[in-house]
Amino acid sequence: MTPAAGVMPLGEHVRRTLRLAGPVMLARAGMVVMITVDTVMSGWAGTDQLAFYGIALVPQVALMLLGIGMLLGTAILAAQRDGAGAAADCGRIWRFGLVNAAILGSLFASLLWFGEPLLLALGQDPAIAAGGGQVVRLLGLGLPGLLLFVATSSFLEGISRPRAGMVVMLLANLVNLGLNYLLMFGPWQLGAAGAALATTLTRWLMCLALLGYVLTMPGRRHYGVGAPLAGHWSIQLRLLQLGWPMALSFGLEHAAFGVASVFAGWLGAAPLAAYQIVLNVMSVIYMLAIGLAVATGVRVGNAAGRGDPVGMARAGWVGIGLVALLMLGLMPLLHGLRNWLVAGYTSEPAVAALAVAGLAVAVWLLLVDASQGVATGALRGMADLWAVAAIQLASFWGIAIPACYLLAFNANYGILGLLFGLFLGLAAACILLVWRFWRLTGGQRAAEQLCGRGG
Repeated sequence: MTPAAGVMPLGEHVRRTLRLAGPVMLARAGMVVMITVDTVMSGWAGTDQLAFYGIALVPQVALMLLGIGMLLGTAILAAQRDGAGAAADCGRIWRFGLVNAAILGSLFASLLWFGEPLLLALGQDPAIAAGGGQVVRLLGLGLPGLLLFVATSSFLEGISRPRAGMVVMLLANLVNLGLNYLLMFGPWQLGAAGAALATTLTRWLMCLALLGYVLTMPGRRHYGVGAPLAGHWSIQLRLLQLGWPMALSFGLEHAAFGVASVFAGWLGAAPLAAYQIVLNVMSVIYMLAIGLAVATGVRVGNAAGRGDPVGMARAGWVGIGLVALLMLGLMPLLHGLRNWLVAGYTSEPAVAALAVAGLAVAVWLLLVDASQGVATGALRGMADLWAVAAIQLASFWGIAIPACYLLAFNANYGILGLLFGLFLGLAAACILLVWRFWRLTGGQRAAEQLCGRGG
């Protein structure tokens, strides 16, 4: 049927979502590819170096995601103001975001300076804590630069200009690869610590490059890049109101994966290394979902800013449908290539066998994880943030973590038990978050709008 007057056709929603999601996918994937390169090259340096790098990611990524969560309000608020026709506020939003990024990054770097005691407190073997602690410290030094980059790329995504962040990230991965080789295997031979130092240097270069782009980009005056901040402190208050629940949401999800990493460390160096391989492969693919989640959140936020409930419903359901189709299409490919993928990380038979078995479970884990991620993005675009945090608290900590422990240790399934436990929690989160979006967009009325029968 012909859509109602003023209602964007479903095909146009798909086209606009994919056009925005494509560069975001590549930019977000680039973040994980950088960690993937570090992980692979650490594996080449030895199982102990892979274990050092893998366990170091637990506290570093936890704080990184808390920071990203605090800064994602930049994208949501910029999308809403842009959709409402208040483009000049977007630059102000970005600059307040930079202040927040600098403060958080400096605080987190200070905390991660004490990497070895932190890993010992998590129950790691002293040898793993010593090697991993050095990696934690070096990665922490790059967090301020990374968060400044995230605040800037979020601003650009909020105004639907994500390509600069994509280009910077792609070039940064080439720089990181070269630095890795020099620092890990060149004259310094620093192993996993060299990978961490290379990543830190690269993150600061990324930050400087994207800041330079925004300060010179066409349309910077239209978006208020240099507009005065005086009298606009309500923007900072709104950023904090959006940031806290998103930081909590990010923290709850990553902490669940982090606790599973700690459990893997309790199982030994080989299971920890295998779990890290599985998690890293999943993370690269999950960045495709993050791209769709960001695009969905921006488009839902645009619709919310212009007071368009039909547009909100369509933008959200298109994103959720696209990510489900994408993951279903990738499942057989990932399953078929899992031996080849693992071979790129390690030549240790014990580690490889565990990782190959883990990837057979991970294909199902990715489906529910990606779907709940995009549903979360849709709800964030509507600023329905505390409900998301409550659902994730119940799903990750009420279901996933207890299930991980029981299946890994009581049932003796090892890392397969960890992955099955995560699947149960993420499946629950997926169902509840999709249901929440269904309720907020009017249930049956939302389905009619999606099909073009509603106005």
